[in-house]
Amino acid sequence: MKENKDIIVLTGAGQLGMAIVRRMGYGNKIFIADWKLENAQAIAKTLTEAGFDVVPAEVDISSKKSVLKLIAAAQEEGEISMFINAAGVSPSQASIEHILKVDLYGTSMLLEEFGKVIKTGGTGVVISSQSGYRMPALTADEDRLLATTPVEDLLQLDMLKPENIKDTLHAYQMAKRANGKRVMAEAVKWAERGARVNAISPGIIITPLALDEINGPRGDFYKNMFAKSPAGRPGIADEVANVAELLLSKAGAFITGSDFLIDGGATASYFYGPLQPEKN
Repeated sequence: MKENKDIIVLTGAGQLGMAIVRRMGYGNKIFIADWKLENAQAIAKTLTEAGFDVVPAEVDISSKKSVLKLIAAAQEEGEISMFINAAGVSPSQASIEHILKVDLYGTSMLLEEFGKVIKTGGTGVVISSQSGYRMPALTADEDRLLATTPVEDLLQLDMLKPENIKDTLHAYQMAKRANGKRVMAEAVKWAERGARVNAISPGIIITPLALDEINGPRGDFYKNMFAKSPAGRPGIADEVANVAELLLSKAGAFITGSDFLIDGGATASYFYGPLQPEKN
């Protein structure tokens, strides 16, 4: 007879996601899904060799059909007790439309669909970004629209139409602002199942992608950002996992609907220190 384990689902097979599931995965079955199956397989191999029970899977988080297929596969093995979304594209990787489709629509749809199936007492974390904090404040009505507009109607909002988005960075900032608002609204719905969900907004964290950026054409921008932050350095994936472990475990039982900024103080410096735009 097959033993049904609690299931952890990770979307986005990178260093951040792997650091988190290493903390939370023991004794559970872990589904690691990525739009590139080989990425999921590589992380799955590392974790399997460390003694974890891992299944690699392919998923396109901008496709509801693809996400529902992943959920169904996970449910065949047990109840989904934990969901971690670390998938996304960056401003230098993608077009305005692609960023909004993946980082904004995709994350919102994941929150909704996993919220329908999460186990009682289950938990979720969405990896967002410090970038959502850099944009000027939106109006209360705009925030409410980002938080509560039905998922399939989100990209029809006037403020998210490509002609109203200045560039890929603006698209990314809107997506990350929306991530925090959707987590707040979804936390109310997740609570109906006795479950919790939160967001983490990291700053510059050393990963292969970040190293590409630091050593690429915009490298001086990134080096300046962490050099002039209070911490004076970039972070590492395990420092993000420290926060995720709190949020995903019973120690964080009173925390839901929140977004945790973990950026070494770069955002503080952007508003009140040497990273202020007028000082650069």
